[in-house]
Amino acid sequence: MSLNPELKSINCTSCGAGLDILGGGRVTTHICSYCGSELDTQDNYKVLAKFDQAARPKSPFWIGMVGHLYDVEWTIIGTLQHEERWAGKSWTWIDHQLFSPTHGYAWLTIEDGHLTFSRRDRKAVAWMSERQVETAHYQPRVRLPGEVFKYYDTSSSQVIFAEGEFTWAPKTGEVTTTVSALSDRAMLGFSSKGQERETYRTVYLPKAEVEAGFDIKTGLRPRGVHPTQALKAGEHSLFLLKSGLFLAVLCILLAGFLSSLSGTSAIQPQSFAVHNLPVSIPFEVHKPGRLTRVQMRGDARNSWGYFAVELEDPEGEVLFESGRTIEYYFGRDGDGNWSEGSNRAELNFFPPVAGTYILSIELEETGYWAQSFAPGQEKPPAIKGLEVKVTNGVSSGFWLVVLGLVFGVIGGLPLLRRYLHHKRRWSGSDWSDED
Repeated sequence: MSLNPELKSINCTSCGAGLDILGGGRVTTHICSYCGSELDTQDNYKVLAKFDQAARPKSPFWIGMVGHLYDVEWTIIGTLQHEERWAGKSWTWIDHQLFSPTHGYAWLTIEDGHLTFSRRDRKAVAWMSERQVETAHYQPRVRLPGEVFKYYDTSSSQVIFAEGEFTWAPKTGEVTTTVSALSDRAMLGFSSKGQERETYRTVYLPKAEVEAGFDIKTGLRPRGVHPTQALKAGEHSLFLLKSGLFLAVLCILLAGFLSSLSGTSAIQPQSFAVHNLPVSIPFEVHKPGRLTRVQMRGDARNSWGYFAVELEDPEGEVLFESGRTIEYYFGRDGDGNWSEGSNRAELNFFPPVAGTYILSIELEETGYWAQSFAPGQEKPPAIKGLEVKVTNGVSSGFWLVVLGLVFGVIGGLPLLRRYLHHKRRWSGSDWSDED
């Protein structure tokens, strides 16, 4: 017997309660909301079994409710609650069977406060099985036109609550195994139950769209990120990404160009024996207000020396007093050769006026590091010589590099958000490349 299309309601053949008929001609089972009897719609609503079930789950949706999704009017005709148990833990979710006279059947699912929409997928010609996953050396994939689905997880669940109309016969304790694969936009579920196999395509439903479509406030509070949930990008994220990275690259290129401008030599490299220090070196500044660099190079070998530096301006006034340490150590240990420190040091300043400046350098302290000498042996100088060079009008790209890093961070934030969102979407996957 086929379902009478003119039938709008029936009385439960077990308890006599009135039940609305909402689900169209493909409905095969109607589970009474009052007594839990499973009725065969193809055989005058004969009682097939008594559905021994838990209490009705809390949901903002109910049977008979009408709403719009994807510009299609849907009616909720059934409610299921599933439970999965593994390693002493349990997870539950709610499926609402939807029916449209023009678009057939679908599912509205509530899981961890998230809403998804699922329909049978007739395009998926490939099948992903448990055995395929268990024997795979690499993450299994299914390819569809314009999409690649990668294995996500395998779950085994059973129905613990059912009421309403369905195109199949839910049974208490019957286990459904689903192998899930995820793409950037959707999830494919390869479900098997006994000899039956179905493929479902699931997409994410923003809560605001569902509430508008059903004209309700769901009160749902989504927890975490759902695997099918797309990143909600900011209004200007693409602009920040492109402009930030462009400006970062531009700043780095300009910094490199400026750093290549060597400036004007104020003192050609001059070498001094340490025993001749202190020395006073006059030099001319022709570009006041421009960065001027004093470079010193020594010949320390497992030794160090501290050089006091004083600079007088053209008026004979001390512009500043400072100092630099030159130290260089090396050796060999169980990990091989090593070295530390540098025989080079530099000092930068901005001369306020043009004219003749006098640079004074004196060696104040010197010493060796872990150096042993025989008793009575005269210690050679820790540093024997010093080379000095002064350059006026040096161009530095330092602050452009800093600015480039700032722009890089700004441009990289959208990429970082995408990466973190991707990691959270896949956090529930049971696939591991280390297996």
